[in-house]
Order: sequence, then C-alpha cells, then structure tokens
Amino acid sequence: MQRLTRLKEEVGRWTSLEERLRSLGELLELAEAEGDDSLRDEIASDLRGAAHELQQFELALLLSGPYDDRDAFISIQAGMGGTDAQDWAEMLLRMYIRWAESRGYEVHVVDQSEGDEAGIKSATLEVRGPYAYGYARAEAGVHRLIRLSPFNAAHTRQTSFARVEVMPEVDDAPEVVIRPEDLRIDVFRSGGHGGQGVNTTDSAVRLTHLPTGIVVTCQNERSQIQNRETALRVLRGRLLERELQRQAEERARLRGEYRDAAFGSQMRTYYLHPSTLVKDHRTNYETSNVQAVLDGQIDEFIEAYLRWNVAAQ
Repeated sequence: MQRLTRLKEEVGRWTSLEERLRSLGELLELAEAEGDDSLRDEIASDLRGAAHELQQFELALLLSGPYDDRDAFISIQAGMGGTDAQDWAEMLLRMYIRWAESRGYEVHVVDQSEGDEAGIKSATLEVRGPYAYGYARAEAGVHRLIRLSPFNAAHTRQTSFARVEVMPEVDDAPEVVIRPEDLRIDVFRSGGHGGQGVNTTDSAVRLTHLPTGIVVTCQNERSQIQNRETALRVLRGRLLERELQRQAEERARLRGEYRDAAFGSQMRTYYLHPSTLVKDHRTNYETSNVQAVLDGQIDEFIEAYLRWNVAAQ
C-alpha cells in the first residue's frame, strides 16, 4: 500500500506539471496576441520554476534501483581520531537529521552510543519518506574531517574519520533470509535518554547475526518488543546492503575495476583548516560553504553522485 501511494503521488506530480505547462502555453499565445510584456515576464518566471521542477523529476529518474524507493537506516560509526572522531560522528548525525528534516522526511534516532568525553561512538537513524534510501545511499562511505582540534591544549591540526552506512528498510527482499537459529538475542537496561521507564527496565535489545557477526542494537523505545522489531528491520537492511555490495563488487571485478575498500579510502573530505572546503573524491564536486553542508545542505553532493553513478555503470 505504501508503494501504491508513492506511485500515485509520482504520477500526480507528472500530471500536474503537464497541466501547468499547457496552461503556460495558452497564456503565452494570449500574451503574444495582445502584446502584453508584463504577462510575458510573469510567464517567463513560471517557466523557470517549471524547468526547475522538471530537473528534479529528471533526478528522480536516476533512482532506478530495486530498493531506491524504500525508507532508509543511516548508521554512523566514529573511526580513527579518538575524541575528535567521536565529535565528528556527532556532527554527521546532526547533518543528516537536518538534511532529512529539510526534505520533509520523518527521522528519529534508533540507537545512540555516547562518546567517552564528547560526541558519539555510533548512532543509527531511521529516515522515512519518498526515495529516502535512493538519495541517502550517496552518503555511504568514509567521511574525513581536517580541522584544528578543540580537544587538545595545543589546538593542533587533527584528522578524524567516521564511517557512514546506509541500508534500505525491507520486509520482502528475496536476497535476505534470517533463520531464528542464526540469531542471538540479548536484552539489557537502556543507558540512553528516554525517561525513567526506559532506563529502569530491560527494554534494550541487541541482536547478533551469528553467520556474519553483524550486531544491531536498539534502545529508543520503551517496549522490548518494539526495540526487537526495529533491530530486526535494521539487521535485515544491513544484510541486504551487504549482499548488494557483494554483487556490485563482483560486477566490478568482472569488468576489471574492482578495488578493495579500505577504511582510509575516504569518499569525502571536509576541510576546516587551513582553508574551508568540502570535496567529494568520487565525483570531484566541491563547495567552500562548509557550514551550509554541515547544516544539512547536501543535495548537490547527492545529485552529483547519482549522475556519476549512472555514468559509471
């Protein structure tokens, strides 16, 4: 039903744009017949808006993957860099929350592990909205931050890393089969925010997928059952993303393009010192407006990735 609703909305957007362009065509004929320059200017403004809308539709056509229209889980893990890396992971968490909110998506934190001194060790977001996974998957990879560290007395330059994983939310993927005997389920007391009921009951759930060693934790809900269901959805998405990555690597290997994915092979670098710049190393798209990017304005990077990804296939 969700898929049907989204398809109806998509058809409705195309139909609305078609009707809008037809009306502008009729107005243009009227303006030409009457020689009305003010009406021509108004029509030109409306046409620019329609052209922008058409460009967004064209971008949506690039989202042709089998799961691109699904909701998404975004997982962030602090990497090398100690406290700076944990602070960097929290900055990315804030960036993705703001990005999702700016697109009108529903977003909430599924799980979060606080850092030792500052920031976070890891966090998982659930993002719900049209083509959430299709857009968010452009962010998967290692993100590198270069800045003057606020966490040491010498205020020296520090390089920090964080890994971002993006998984589709699926219940019907034929590639994923989870057998009950492959799971180890542990429950424990939540250590995060959520009120007295969360923190004083064994509501948090940790799932371990024994064949792969993948561990998923969820502790944001008061109910252990709800946390278990959410953790299963995250695990299912993570297993699917793992399989899709394996298939992509196999295709690349057959084409002679395969390279091992190393943690140091960052896909994007954020420079805060000595100059300000954000550069995506896959597409070479860059901007000097680092603060806007950290405030969630990453759509230009996502669009560049989608076009680059289609060209690379």
